[in-house]
Amino acid sequence: EHGLDSNGVYNGTSELQLERMSVYFNEASGNKYVPRAVLVDLEPGTMDAVRAGPFGQLFRPD
Repeated sequence: EHGLDSNGVYNGTSELQLERMSVYFNEASGNKYVPRAVLVDLEPGTMDAVRAGPFGQLFRPD
């Protein structure tokens, strides 16, 4: 949807999309992007499911 792969690297083709990346993501080291905010149920099972999913590597452990 935002042109990011499961490691947080931008692979999109839209210059406009890349310009607006900072609306939803912060740029981390290595030209990777991490979500600015994640709103989820804090139940441990839900958090584990998100972290184990295909985009789990995008989220900081804190």
